[in-house]
Amino acid sequence: MIKKVLIANRGEIALRIVRACAEMGVRSAAIYTEPDRYALHVKRADEAYFIGEDPLGGYLDARRIVNLAAETGCDAIHPGYGFLSENAEFSRICNERGIAFIGPSAEVISRMGDKTEARAAMIEAGIPVTPGSNGNLQDLDEALLVAEKLGYPVMLKATSGGGGRGIRRCDTPQELKQQYPRVISEATKAFGSAEVFLEKCIVDPKHIEVQILADKYGNAIHLFERDCSIQRRNQKLIEIAPSPQLTDAQRHYIGDLAVRAAKAVNYENAGTVEFLLTGEDFFFMEMNTRVQVEHTITEAITGVDIVREQIRIAAGLPLRYQQSEIHYRGFALQFRINAEDPKNNFLPSFGKISRYYAPGGPGVRTDTAIYTGYTIPPYFDSMCLKLIVWAMDWEDVLDRGSRALEDMRLQGVKTTASYYQGILHDEEFRSGVFNTSFVVNHPELLNYSEKRHPNDIALAIATAIAAHAGL
Repeated sequence: MIKKVLIANRGEIALRIVRACAEMGVRSAAIYTEPDRYALHVKRADEAYFIGEDPLGGYLDARRIVNLAAETGCDAIHPGYGFLSENAEFSRICNERGIAFIGPSAEVISRMGDKTEARAAMIEAGIPVTPGSNGNLQDLDEALLVAEKLGYPVMLKATSGGGGRGIRRCDTPQELKQQYPRVISEATKAFGSAEVFLEKCIVDPKHIEVQILADKYGNAIHLFERDCSIQRRNQKLIEIAPSPQLTDAQRHYIGDLAVRAAKAVNYENAGTVEFLLTGEDFFFMEMNTRVQVEHTITEAITGVDIVREQIRIAAGLPLRYQQSEIHYRGFALQFRINAEDPKNNFLPSFGKISRYYAPGGPGVRTDTAIYTGYTIPPYFDSMCLKLIVWAMDWEDVLDRGSRALEDMRLQGVKTTASYYQGILHDEEFRSGVFNTSFVVNHPELLNYSEKRHPNDIALAIATAIAAHAGL
């Protein structure tokens, strides 16, 4: 078994990996840059190493991180998500130094990270894909020709894109002409590649993804699906497992597709196969070659510790489960509590957290690295907390989610928590039938109440009295 893992990440996912290591008797080593000097993952890991003043530079220096792992006796590296998690060169360097990369091989990361390569692999495996260009576009003229054949609207996408970036919908030739240089510019800055391709835009689809696990011995299983349709500008806000929108037949069909996709590319470790659902048709969108932010809700409904399985697989152990042993119970929701102001176009709201109480009770889990007094730095993603709730049926999980959001106290920064309360009480959402246009189609949900809780008002009054009295 792996003895010591260097965690090449920060925040809540780093803390999540620390906890998995602790349960397995594996030592953990954290890394941090200057803004994270007092971060919780640094405090909780068995060891922690400073990797520079630059907020982002240290987390993106693949060779330095691998060298540090070797110098400190780590025999594995877990990349988490974001940063270098889908960087093929990072995986390759680990392999060169004899350090286990807790993820798929460099070849698979490279192939699946290239969206046109991924499409070709899925077509070869018989997986339905969205109609689109045959490979990357050479120039704007080719883009216009392909778009005319596909029919508008179309989606212009960065070949190496991810995380919702490098994507633009184009409804007319004029829009395509405007967006083409913008997507190329964004792709070059964000991903270091100017390559783009076109797909037919599936209007108002449901976004369904399937969690898979695969080992080095050719075994692959799925852990059912997650519904990620509640999103804004291709950024997920609320995730659900399993999807309340699928029939059992659809559920088994898409699960089988995901396993077939994994086996087609010799996938190893945890991954996610993402699909768009329109009518009765599923179309492959992409494969994420890492642990997902929303892995938590799959754990909630199946009982499988995905991070623990990642470490076991990287150690060369076979899967502990067969597909027939994987079942799910109830429903789980994950709320991404972002430090953003929904009423101000979701503007980031970084700063010091003056008060934080985690919600609790049956079926409630919080994954976070914040605490009272912690300052959210402006250099990273705005997500500060993941709130996960589970219950046996759909109505109960909605009610539990509302109660847990109400229980939570997070002051000092603006967050998306109150906005989510509005979504939970919306009749369309509660009906269990919605798509990726839900947020756009319900601007009225931004008119949520900002009334302060009586306890908060009492605390403010008490603080003012104490200050006036010199206490």
